[in-house]
Amino acid sequence: MTTGTIRPVRIEDEMRGSYLDYAMSVIVARALPDVRDGLKPVQRRILYAMDDLGMTPGSSFKKSARLVGEVLGKYHPHGDTSVYDAMVRLAQDFSLRYPLITGQGNFGSVDNDPPAAMRYTEARLAAIAQEMLLDIDRDTVDFAPNFDGSLQEPTVLPARLPNLLVNGSSGIAVGMTTSIPPHNLTEVCDAAIYLIGHPEATVDELMQFVKGPDFPTGAIILGQEGIREAYETGHGRVVVRARMDVEEMGRGGRWQLVVTEIPYMVNKAAMVEKIAQLAKDKKIDGITEIRDESDRHGMRMVVELRRDAQIERVKNNLFKHTALQSTFYINMLALVNAQPRTLSLRSMLQEFITYRIDVIRRRAEFDVRKAQARLHILEALRIAILNLDAVIQLIRNAPDTEAARQRLMEQFTLDDAQARAILDMQLRRLAALERLRVEEEYKELTDTIADLRALLGDPARVLAVVTEETR
Repeated sequence: MTTGTIRPVRIEDEMRGSYLDYAMSVIVARALPDVRDGLKPVQRRILYAMDDLGMTPGSSFKKSARLVGEVLGKYHPHGDTSVYDAMVRLAQDFSLRYPLITGQGNFGSVDNDPPAAMRYTEARLAAIAQEMLLDIDRDTVDFAPNFDGSLQEPTVLPARLPNLLVNGSSGIAVGMTTSIPPHNLTEVCDAAIYLIGHPEATVDELMQFVKGPDFPTGAIILGQEGIREAYETGHGRVVVRARMDVEEMGRGGRWQLVVTEIPYMVNKAAMVEKIAQLAKDKKIDGITEIRDESDRHGMRMVVELRRDAQIERVKNNLFKHTALQSTFYINMLALVNAQPRTLSLRSMLQEFITYRIDVIRRRAEFDVRKAQARLHILEALRIAILNLDAVIQLIRNAPDTEAARQRLMEQFTLDDAQARAILDMQLRRLAALERLRVEEEYKELTDTIADLRALLGDPARVLAVVTEETR
Protein backbone atom coordinates (compact mmCIF):
# COMPACT_ATOMS: atom_id res chain seq x y z
CA MET A 1 0.00 0.00 0.00
CA THR A 2 1.30 3.46 -0.91
CA THR A 3 0.30 6.58 1.03
CA GLY A 4 1.24 9.78 -0.77
CA THR A 5 5.01 9.62 -1.43
CA ILE A 6 5.74 7.30 1.49
CA ARG A 7 6.11 3.62 0.63
CA PRO A 8 6.26 1.18 3.55
CA VAL A 9 9.11 -1.32 3.28
CA ARG A 10 10.54 -4.02 5.50
CA ILE A 11 13.47 -2.62 7.45
CA GLU A 12 15.49 -5.79 6.77
CA ASP A 13 15.12 -5.31 3.00
CA GLU A 14 15.99 -1.63 3.16
CA MET A 15 19.06 -2.23 5.32
CA ARG A 16 20.24 -5.04 3.05
CA GLY A 17 19.86 -2.92 -0.09
CA SER A 18 21.40 0.19 1.44
CA TYR A 19 24.34 -1.75 2.85
CA LEU A 20 25.07 -3.38 -0.50
CA ASP A 21 24.87 -0.02 -2.26
CA TYR A 22 27.26 1.49 0.27
CA ALA A 23 29.61 -1.48 0.06
CA MET A 24 29.83 -1.34 -3.73
CA SER A 25 30.34 2.43 -3.61
CA VAL A 26 33.30 2.02 -1.26
CA ILE A 27 34.71 -0.88 -3.28
CA VAL A 28 34.45 0.76 -6.71
CA ALA A 29 34.83 4.45 -5.90
CA ARG A 30 37.35 4.51 -3.07
CA ALA A 31 39.13 1.46 -1.68
CA LEU A 32 40.19 -0.89 -4.48
CA PRO A 33 42.52 -0.21 -7.42
CA ASP A 34 41.62 -0.87 -11.04
CA VAL A 35 43.62 -3.77 -12.46
CA ARG A 36 44.33 -1.79 -15.65
CA ASP A 37 46.22 1.20 -14.24
CA GLY A 38 46.63 0.10 -10.62
CA LEU A 39 45.10 3.31 -9.30
CA LYS A 40 42.23 4.21 -7.01
CA PRO A 41 39.93 7.03 -8.19
CA VAL A 42 41.52 9.71 -5.99
CA GLN A 43 45.02 8.78 -7.21
CA ARG A 44 43.88 8.83 -10.83
CA ARG A 45 42.26 12.23 -10.38
CA ILE A 46 45.40 13.64 -8.78
CA LEU A 47 47.64 12.54 -11.66
CA TYR A 48 45.16 13.73 -14.29
CA ALA A 49 44.76 17.11 -12.58
CA MET A 50 48.55 17.52 -12.35
CA ASP A 51 48.89 16.80 -16.06
CA ASP A 52 46.09 19.26 -16.80
CA LEU A 53 47.78 21.94 -14.67
CA GLY A 54 51.08 21.45 -16.50
CA MET A 55 52.84 20.05 -13.42
CA THR A 56 55.08 17.94 -15.66
CA PRO A 57 58.57 16.65 -14.78
CA GLY A 58 60.32 19.49 -16.58
CA SER A 59 58.16 22.26 -15.13
CA SER A 60 58.64 24.23 -11.94
CA PHE A 61 57.13 22.93 -8.71
CA LYS A 62 53.65 24.16 -7.76
CA LYS A 63 52.12 24.43 -4.30
CA SER A 64 50.37 21.28 -3.13
CA ALA A 65 47.43 23.40 -1.99
CA ARG A 66 46.94 24.52 -5.60
CA LEU A 67 46.66 20.92 -6.73
CA VAL A 68 44.42 19.86 -3.85
CA GLY A 69 42.04 22.71 -4.64
CA GLU A 70 41.97 21.70 -8.30
CA VAL A 71 41.16 18.07 -7.50
CA LEU A 72 38.53 19.02 -4.91
CA GLY A 73 36.79 21.55 -7.11
CA LYS A 74 36.73 19.51 -10.28
CA TYR A 75 36.83 15.80 -9.53
CA HIS A 76 36.90 14.63 -5.90
CA PRO A 77 34.67 16.56 -3.44
CA HIS A 78 35.47 14.43 -0.40
CA GLY A 79 37.60 16.71 1.75
CA ASP A 80 41.08 18.15 1.37
CA THR A 81 42.66 15.74 3.85
CA SER A 82 41.85 12.65 1.79
CA VAL A 83 43.26 14.25 -1.36
CA TYR A 84 46.43 15.56 0.29
CA ASP A 85 47.11 12.27 2.09
CA ALA A 86 46.80 10.38 -1.20
CA MET A 87 49.06 12.88 -2.94
CA VAL A 88 51.69 12.64 -0.19
CA ARG A 89 51.77 8.85 -0.43
CA LEU A 90 52.32 9.02 -4.19
CA ALA A 91 55.45 11.09 -3.46
CA GLN A 92 56.95 8.96 -0.66
CA ASP A 93 59.88 6.81 -1.77
CA PHE A 94 59.39 4.57 1.27
CA SER A 95 55.73 3.92 0.39
CA LEU A 96 55.95 3.47 -3.38
CA ARG A 97 58.65 1.51 -5.16
CA TYR A 98 58.51 4.07 -7.98
CA PRO A 99 56.94 7.34 -6.72
CA LEU A 100 54.62 8.93 -9.27
CA ILE A 101 55.03 12.42 -7.81
CA THR A 102 58.20 14.36 -7.05
CA GLY A 103 57.74 16.32 -3.84
CA GLN A 104 59.62 19.32 -2.53
CA GLY A 105 59.45 19.96 1.20
CA ASN A 106 58.54 17.71 4.11
CA PHE A 107 56.50 14.76 2.82
CA GLY A 108 56.80 12.66 5.98
CA SER A 109 59.29 9.95 6.82
CA VAL A 110 59.70 6.27 7.57
CA ASP A 111 59.51 7.30 11.25
CA ASN A 112 55.83 8.09 10.66
CA ASP A 113 56.45 11.83 10.94
CA PRO A 114 53.51 13.70 9.39
CA PRO A 115 54.07 15.78 6.25
CA ALA A 116 54.09 19.55 6.39
CA ALA A 117 50.83 21.36 5.68
CA MET A 118 49.87 21.57 2.01
CA ARG A 119 50.53 25.32 1.93
CA TYR A 120 54.23 24.64 2.53
CA THR A 121 54.95 21.68 0.25
CA GLU A 122 55.28 21.67 -3.53
CA ALA A 123 55.01 18.94 -6.14
CA ARG A 124 55.12 17.95 -9.79
CA LEU A 125 54.77 14.71 -11.72
CA ALA A 126 57.67 12.27 -11.61
CA ALA A 127 59.14 11.22 -14.95
CA ILE A 128 57.69 7.71 -14.64
CA ALA A 129 54.19 9.17 -14.23
CA GLN A 130 54.31 10.31 -17.85
CA GLU A 131 54.15 6.64 -18.81
CA MET A 132 50.80 6.49 -17.00
CA LEU A 133 49.37 9.47 -18.90
CA LEU A 134 50.95 9.00 -22.32
CA ASP A 135 48.45 9.16 -25.23
CA ILE A 136 45.51 10.12 -23.01
CA ASP A 137 44.65 12.80 -25.59
CA ARG A 138 44.35 10.21 -28.39
CA ASP A 139 41.03 8.61 -27.41
CA THR A 140 42.78 5.70 -25.71
CA VAL A 141 40.48 5.66 -22.66
CA ASP A 142 36.86 6.42 -21.86
CA PHE A 143 35.88 9.64 -20.13
CA ALA A 144 32.87 10.12 -17.87
CA PRO A 145 31.15 13.18 -16.35
CA ASN A 146 32.59 14.45 -13.07
CA PHE A 147 30.51 14.69 -9.89
CA ASP A 148 28.47 17.69 -11.06
CA GLY A 149 28.44 16.95 -14.79
CA SER A 150 30.39 20.08 -15.69
CA LEU A 151 33.59 18.32 -16.81
CA GLN A 152 34.83 15.01 -18.17
CA GLU A 153 37.38 12.85 -16.34
CA PRO A 154 39.13 9.63 -17.39
CA THR A 155 37.72 6.39 -16.02
CA VAL A 156 41.22 4.87 -16.29
CA LEU A 157 44.68 6.03 -17.43
CA PRO A 158 46.46 4.57 -20.51
CA ALA A 159 49.20 3.18 -18.20
CA ARG A 160 52.08 1.98 -20.34
CA LEU A 161 53.67 0.43 -17.23
CA PRO A 162 52.07 -2.38 -15.14
CA ASN A 163 51.57 -0.08 -12.18
CA LEU A 164 49.47 -2.39 -10.01
CA LEU A 165 52.28 -4.93 -9.72
CA VAL A 166 55.09 -2.38 -9.81
CA ASN A 167 53.85 -0.08 -7.04
CA GLY A 168 51.40 -2.42 -5.35
CA SER A 169 48.33 -1.24 -3.49
CA SER A 170 46.56 -1.51 -0.16
CA GLY A 171 43.04 -0.68 0.87
CA ILE A 172 40.18 -1.65 3.15
CA ALA A 173 36.71 -1.91 1.65
CA VAL A 174 33.49 -3.24 3.16
CA GLY A 175 34.07 -6.91 3.90
CA MET A 176 37.28 -7.15 1.89
CA THR A 177 40.83 -5.84 1.79
CA THR A 178 43.59 -5.67 -0.78
CA SER A 179 47.30 -5.89 -0.09
CA ILE A 180 49.45 -6.12 -3.21
CA PRO A 181 53.23 -5.82 -2.70
CA PRO A 182 55.42 -3.70 -5.00
CA HIS A 183 57.75 -5.34 -7.51
CA ASN A 184 60.77 -4.51 -9.63
CA LEU A 185 59.76 -2.76 -12.87
CA THR A 186 62.24 -4.57 -15.10
CA GLU A 187 61.26 -7.99 -13.73
CA VAL A 188 57.54 -7.37 -14.20
CA CYS A 189 57.98 -6.03 -17.74
CA ASP A 190 60.16 -9.02 -18.66
CA ALA A 191 57.49 -11.37 -17.30
CA ALA A 192 54.77 -9.58 -19.30
CA ILE A 193 56.84 -9.84 -22.49
CA TYR A 194 57.45 -13.54 -21.82
CA LEU A 195 53.70 -14.11 -21.31
CA ILE A 196 52.97 -12.40 -24.65
CA GLY A 197 55.27 -14.88 -26.37
CA HIS A 198 54.16 -17.84 -24.23
CA PRO A 199 50.42 -17.47 -23.46
CA GLU A 200 50.33 -20.79 -21.57
CA ALA A 201 53.21 -19.87 -19.25
CA THR A 202 52.98 -21.25 -15.72
CA VAL A 203 53.63 -19.44 -12.46
CA ASP A 204 56.97 -21.21 -12.13
CA GLU A 205 58.02 -19.91 -15.55
CA LEU A 206 56.94 -16.36 -14.69
CA MET A 207 58.83 -16.58 -11.40
CA GLN A 208 62.02 -16.96 -13.40
CA PHE A 209 61.54 -13.24 -14.07
CA VAL A 210 59.56 -12.02 -11.04
CA LYS A 211 61.59 -13.38 -8.14
CA GLY A 212 59.35 -11.87 -5.50
CA PRO A 213 58.21 -8.54 -4.06
CA ASP A 214 60.67 -5.65 -4.19
CA PHE A 215 59.91 -3.43 -1.22
CA PRO A 216 61.01 0.23 -1.31
CA THR A 217 62.57 -0.10 2.15
CA GLY A 218 64.56 -3.16 1.10
CA ALA A 219 64.99 -6.01 3.62
CA ILE A 220 65.20 -9.76 3.00
CA ILE A 221 62.34 -12.14 2.19
CA LEU A 222 62.74 -15.54 3.85
CA GLY A 223 61.86 -18.49 1.62
CA GLN A 224 59.96 -18.90 -1.64
CA GLU A 225 56.95 -20.91 -0.50
CA GLY A 226 54.83 -17.94 0.54
CA ILE A 227 55.70 -16.04 -2.63
CA ARG A 228 54.74 -18.92 -4.89
CA GLU A 229 51.45 -19.49 -3.08
CA ALA A 230 50.55 -15.82 -3.44
CA TYR A 231 51.45 -15.78 -7.14
CA GLU A 232 49.48 -18.99 -7.74
CA THR A 233 46.31 -18.21 -5.77
CA GLY A 234 46.37 -14.47 -5.07
CA HIS A 235 46.65 -15.15 -1.33
CA GLY A 236 49.77 -15.76 0.73
CA ARG A 237 52.20 -14.35 3.22
CA VAL A 238 55.91 -13.66 3.23
CA VAL A 239 58.25 -13.21 6.17
CA VAL A 240 60.44 -10.12 5.78
CA ARG A 241 63.58 -9.63 7.85
CA ALA A 242 65.68 -6.48 8.27
CA ARG A 243 69.13 -6.40 6.72
CA MET A 244 71.51 -6.50 9.67
CA ASP A 245 75.31 -6.46 9.56
CA VAL A 246 77.79 -7.10 12.37
CA GLU A 247 80.56 -4.52 12.73
CA GLU A 248 83.53 -4.40 15.07
CA MET A 249 83.55 -1.24 17.16
CA GLY A 250 87.31 -1.01 17.16
CA ARG A 251 87.90 -1.02 20.89
CA GLY A 252 88.13 -3.86 23.37
CA GLY A 253 86.68 -6.50 21.08
CA ARG A 254 83.17 -5.08 21.19
CA TRP A 255 80.67 -5.46 18.37
CA GLN A 256 77.62 -3.65 17.12
CA LEU A 257 74.66 -4.58 14.95
CA VAL A 258 73.91 -2.18 12.09
CA VAL A 259 70.47 -2.22 10.45
CA THR A 260 70.37 -0.64 6.96
CA GLU A 261 67.04 -1.97 5.65
CA ILE A 262 63.78 -2.67 7.49
CA PRO A 263 60.54 -4.46 6.56
CA TYR A 264 57.95 -2.58 4.51
CA MET A 265 55.53 -0.26 6.34
CA VAL A 266 57.38 -0.55 9.66
CA ASN A 267 57.65 2.59 11.79
CA LYS A 268 61.40 2.93 12.40
CA ALA A 269 61.16 5.35 15.33
CA ALA A 270 58.66 3.14 17.14
CA MET A 271 60.88 0.13 16.53
CA VAL A 272 63.94 1.89 18.00
CA GLU A 273 61.87 2.79 21.04
CA LYS A 274 60.65 -0.80 21.35
CA ILE A 275 64.21 -2.20 21.23
CA ALA A 276 65.36 0.30 23.85
CA GLN A 277 62.49 -0.70 26.14
CA LEU A 278 63.21 -4.42 25.69
CA ALA A 279 66.87 -3.82 26.56
CA LYS A 280 65.90 -1.75 29.59
CA ASP A 281 63.51 -4.46 30.81
CA LYS A 282 66.26 -7.10 30.28
CA LYS A 283 63.99 -9.03 27.89
CA ILE A 284 66.83 -8.89 25.40
CA ASP A 285 70.18 -9.29 27.10
CA GLY A 286 73.48 -7.91 25.82
CA ILE A 287 72.47 -4.49 24.45
CA THR A 288 74.25 -1.44 25.89
CA GLU A 289 73.00 1.29 23.57
CA ILE A 290 70.78 1.85 20.55
CA ARG A 291 70.81 4.93 18.34
CA ASP A 292 69.44 6.00 14.97
CA GLU A 293 72.16 7.39 12.68
CA SER A 294 69.93 7.60 9.60
CA ASP A 295 70.25 10.66 7.39
CA ARG A 296 69.37 11.76 3.87
CA HIS A 297 71.95 9.37 2.45
CA GLY A 298 70.36 6.24 3.89
CA MET A 299 69.20 4.27 6.88
CA ARG A 300 71.58 3.27 9.67
CA MET A 301 70.31 2.02 13.01
CA VAL A 302 73.06 0.94 15.44
CA VAL A 303 72.68 -1.52 18.32
CA GLU A 304 75.82 -1.66 20.50
CA LEU A 305 76.50 -4.93 22.32
CA ARG A 306 78.28 -5.83 25.54
CA ARG A 307 81.69 -7.41 25.23
CA ASP A 308 80.33 -10.77 26.45
CA ALA A 309 77.11 -10.67 24.42
CA GLN A 310 76.24 -13.66 22.24
CA ILE A 311 75.74 -11.97 18.87
CA GLU A 312 73.53 -14.59 17.21
CA ARG A 313 71.35 -14.87 20.29
CA VAL A 314 70.82 -11.10 20.40
CA LYS A 315 69.99 -11.06 16.69
CA ASN A 316 67.47 -13.87 17.02
CA ASN A 317 65.81 -12.18 20.00
CA LEU A 318 65.54 -8.93 18.05
CA PHE A 319 63.91 -10.73 15.14
CA LYS A 320 61.57 -12.57 17.51
CA HIS A 321 60.41 -9.69 19.69
CA THR A 322 60.46 -6.67 17.34
CA ALA A 323 59.29 -5.63 13.89
CA LEU A 324 62.79 -6.26 12.53
CA GLN A 325 61.12 -9.45 11.32
CA SER A 326 57.56 -9.00 10.10
CA THR A 327 54.97 -10.90 8.10
CA PHE A 328 53.51 -9.26 5.00
CA TYR A 329 50.11 -10.67 4.08
CA ILE A 330 49.35 -10.71 0.36
CA ASN A 331 45.80 -10.48 -1.00
CA MET A 332 45.88 -9.54 -4.68
CA LEU A 333 42.37 -8.13 -4.97
CA ALA A 334 41.57 -5.58 -7.68
CA LEU A 335 38.69 -4.35 -9.81
CA VAL A 336 38.19 -6.20 -13.10
CA ASN A 337 35.33 -4.75 -15.15
CA ALA A 338 34.25 -2.84 -12.01
CA GLN A 339 33.97 -6.09 -10.01
CA PRO A 340 36.35 -7.12 -7.19
CA ARG A 341 38.39 -10.18 -8.13
CA THR A 342 41.33 -12.02 -6.60
CA LEU A 343 44.08 -12.41 -9.19
CA SER A 344 47.11 -14.62 -9.59
CA LEU A 345 50.37 -13.22 -10.95
CA ARG A 346 49.57 -14.63 -14.39
CA SER A 347 46.03 -13.21 -14.37
CA MET A 348 47.28 -9.79 -13.37
CA LEU A 349 49.85 -9.75 -16.17
CA GLN A 350 47.27 -11.00 -18.67
CA GLU A 351 44.82 -8.26 -17.68
CA PHE A 352 47.56 -5.68 -18.26
CA ILE A 353 48.40 -7.13 -21.69
CA THR A 354 44.72 -7.23 -22.70
CA TYR A 355 44.30 -3.62 -21.63
CA ARG A 356 47.39 -2.49 -23.54
CA ILE A 357 46.06 -4.20 -26.67
CA ASP A 358 42.86 -2.18 -26.32
CA VAL A 359 44.80 1.07 -25.76
CA ILE A 360 46.99 0.51 -28.82
CA ARG A 361 44.01 -0.36 -31.03
CA ARG A 362 42.10 2.73 -29.89
CA ARG A 363 45.16 4.89 -30.45
CA ALA A 364 45.61 3.51 -33.98
CA GLU A 365 41.92 4.08 -34.77
CA PHE A 366 42.22 7.67 -33.53
CA ASP A 367 45.32 8.23 -35.67
CA VAL A 368 43.47 6.86 -38.71
CA ARG A 369 40.55 9.23 -38.14
CA LYS A 370 42.90 12.17 -37.66
CA ALA A 371 44.93 11.31 -40.78
CA GLN A 372 41.76 10.84 -42.83
CA ALA A 373 40.46 14.24 -41.74
CA ARG A 374 43.72 15.89 -42.79
CA LEU A 375 43.78 13.90 -46.04
CA HIS A 376 40.28 15.14 -46.77
CA ILE A 377 41.49 18.74 -46.55
CA LEU A 378 44.62 18.04 -48.60
CA GLU A 379 42.44 16.63 -51.38
CA ALA A 380 40.68 19.98 -51.56
CA LEU A 381 43.99 21.88 -51.61
CA ARG A 382 45.23 19.65 -54.44
CA ILE A 383 42.08 20.38 -56.42
CA ALA A 384 42.57 24.10 -55.86
CA ILE A 385 46.22 23.97 -56.94
CA LEU A 386 45.41 21.93 -60.06
CA ASN A 387 42.58 24.32 -60.98
CA LEU A 388 44.22 27.48 -59.73
CA ASP A 389 43.02 29.91 -62.39
CA ALA A 390 39.43 28.69 -62.23
CA VAL A 391 39.40 28.88 -58.43
CA ILE A 392 40.83 32.41 -58.37
CA GLN A 393 38.33 33.54 -61.01
CA LEU A 394 35.44 31.99 -59.08
CA ILE A 395 36.44 33.70 -55.84
CA ARG A 396 36.99 37.08 -57.51
CA ASN A 397 33.56 36.96 -59.14
CA ALA A 398 31.73 35.96 -55.96
CA PRO A 399 29.94 38.82 -54.14
CA ASP A 400 30.91 37.51 -50.70
CA THR A 401 32.62 34.64 -48.90
CA GLU A 402 29.42 32.64 -48.48
CA ALA A 403 28.70 32.77 -52.19
CA ALA A 404 32.29 31.74 -52.98
CA ARG A 405 31.97 28.79 -50.63
CA GLN A 406 28.73 27.63 -52.25
CA ARG A 407 30.15 27.94 -55.78
CA LEU A 408 33.30 26.01 -54.84
CA MET A 409 31.16 23.21 -53.42
CA GLU A 410 29.02 23.05 -56.57
CA GLN A 411 31.74 23.39 -59.20
CA PHE A 412 34.33 21.02 -57.69
CA THR A 413 32.04 18.66 -55.74
CA LEU A 414 33.45 19.62 -52.33
CA ASP A 415 31.92 19.56 -48.88
CA ASP A 416 31.73 22.50 -46.49
CA ALA A 417 35.03 21.79 -44.69
CA GLN A 418 36.94 21.45 -47.97
CA ALA A 419 35.50 24.66 -49.40
CA ARG A 420 36.41 26.58 -46.25
CA ALA A 421 39.95 25.15 -46.37
CA ILE A 422 40.38 26.53 -49.91
CA LEU A 423 39.06 29.94 -48.88
CA ASP A 424 41.43 29.94 -45.88
CA MET A 425 44.42 28.86 -47.99
CA GLN A 426 47.33 31.31 -47.74
CA LEU A 427 48.89 32.76 -50.87
CA ARG A 428 52.24 31.15 -50.04
CA ARG A 429 50.61 27.80 -50.79
CA LEU A 430 50.69 28.79 -54.45
CA ALA A 431 54.49 28.69 -54.57
CA ALA A 432 55.98 25.70 -56.37
CA LEU A 433 57.77 24.47 -53.23
CA GLU A 434 54.58 24.65 -51.18
CA ARG A 435 52.67 22.72 -53.85
CA LEU A 436 55.34 20.03 -53.64
CA ARG A 437 54.96 19.88 -49.85
CA VAL A 438 51.21 19.35 -50.19
CA GLU A 439 51.86 16.38 -52.48
CA GLU A 440 54.47 14.95 -50.12
CA GLU A 441 52.15 15.29 -47.11
CA TYR A 442 49.32 13.68 -49.09
CA LYS A 443 51.48 10.67 -49.96
CA GLU A 444 52.83 10.38 -46.42
CA LEU A 445 49.34 10.39 -44.92
CA THR A 446 48.14 7.82 -47.44
CA ASP A 447 50.99 5.50 -46.45
CA THR A 448 50.35 6.15 -42.74
CA ILE A 449 46.67 5.25 -43.04
CA ALA A 450 47.51 2.07 -44.95
CA ASP A 451 50.05 1.07 -42.29
CA LEU A 452 47.66 1.78 -39.40
CA ARG A 453 44.91 -0.24 -41.06
CA ALA A 454 47.35 -3.09 -41.56
CA LEU A 455 48.23 -2.88 -37.85
CA LEU A 456 44.57 -2.99 -36.83
CA GLY A 457 44.02 -6.03 -39.02
CA ASP A 458 46.98 -7.98 -37.64
CA PRO A 459 46.75 -9.09 -33.97
CA ALA A 460 50.37 -10.28 -34.08
CA ARG A 461 51.55 -6.77 -34.99
CA VAL A 462 49.49 -5.28 -32.16
CA LEU A 463 51.14 -7.69 -29.71
CA ALA A 464 54.53 -6.73 -31.14
CA VAL A 465 53.74 -3.08 -30.36
CA VAL A 466 52.71 -4.04 -26.81
CA THR A 467 56.01 -5.88 -26.43
CA GLU A 468 58.05 -2.97 -27.77
CA GLU A 469 56.32 -0.40 -25.55
CA THR A 470 56.68 -2.61 -22.46
CA ARG A 471 60.43 -3.01 -22.79
